[in-house]
Amino acid sequence: MAASLAAGTASAADLVISNWDGYMAKDIAESFKAATGLEIEVVNHATNEEIMGKLMAGQGKGYDVVFVSSPFAEVLNHQGLVEPLDKAAIPNLANLYPEAAALAYDPGNVFSVPYTWGTTGLCYRSDKVNGTPDSWMSLLQPSDDLKGKTTMLATDRWLMAAGLLAKGYSVNETDPAKISEARDLLIEAKKTLLAYDDTTFYSKLVSGEASLVQAWDGWCNYGIAENKDIKFVVPKEGSDLWVDTIVVMKNSEKKENAMKFINFILDAKNHAWAAENILYKVPNKAAMESLPAALGEQYPNMKVPPSDLAKYELLRDLGPNQKDYSRAVSEIKAAN
Repeated sequence: MAASLAAGTASAADLVISNWDGYMAKDIAESFKAATGLEIEVVNHATNEEIMGKLMAGQGKGYDVVFVSSPFAEVLNHQGLVEPLDKAAIPNLANLYPEAAALAYDPGNVFSVPYTWGTTGLCYRSDKVNGTPDSWMSLLQPSDDLKGKTTMLATDRWLMAAGLLAKGYSVNETDPAKISEARDLLIEAKKTLLAYDDTTFYSKLVSGEASLVQAWDGWCNYGIAENKDIKFVVPKEGSDLWVDTIVVMKNSEKKENAMKFINFILDAKNHAWAAENILYKVPNKAAMESLPAALGEQYPNMKVPPSDLAKYELLRDLGPNQKDYSRAVSEIKAAN
């Protein structure tokens, strides 16, 4: 995969795609060319914020297809930077679960296609934690033996979600007073944390450095793969439904090729690759039904049905209220 591409840089490829590293098969360029004759260039981005900065700076020029989480896809749509999908060119949309075509940020998949989805919860060492940690407060106000053995996600929306849910509020709460309540709770929780960690928390569980962490379900599976005592649970107060999506840029000059790529990804065999290798659920009924039963036995959260997943609250574009979240997180990170 290519390392980077400056905003607006032209490419000789038939298609330029930006995605997180490792989020597609390593041979995606070869298999797509074999299927369509088209050459693709894959560019990696580390975070949503990184690719959003490039897209905003260059009005999306230089990229044809981009993978971003749903609140960011919603922002791109509000900014007029994404192209409506040509559904006639994407017959494999029929493979999606009905729930995946009814997501509140884009009902009917007008401008985006869900690639992976799941929820956020508690990932823990069952041999080091007494009982099942069934509340966000198990993480935010840990027992004495867990102090210094917990981690939380560093990304603004998910960090705030833990505090808001613990208080009984929406993950999209906009009341400044309630956001402040969650902030204060998270500042107190910081005193008991080992670290904020978005990437290596499962390794900390495997090594025993941590015993209880906030985690996306798929990333908890990476820990489960290495230690059978690692478990995942959604707290009783609820959680979010996160969705990573695929969008086509309005300024792309290769939209026809982009639609072919999305149709290629939605082929059951190609989409199943993500579930089997990233260990995240995919919203593709045909792909999920093709998976070996052993995968669900080893990783129980892979078996959560779409109807249950859809009960969780989608993270939405907060518009101008996003600044309240950013300010709260800055204050949390700066607190002693």
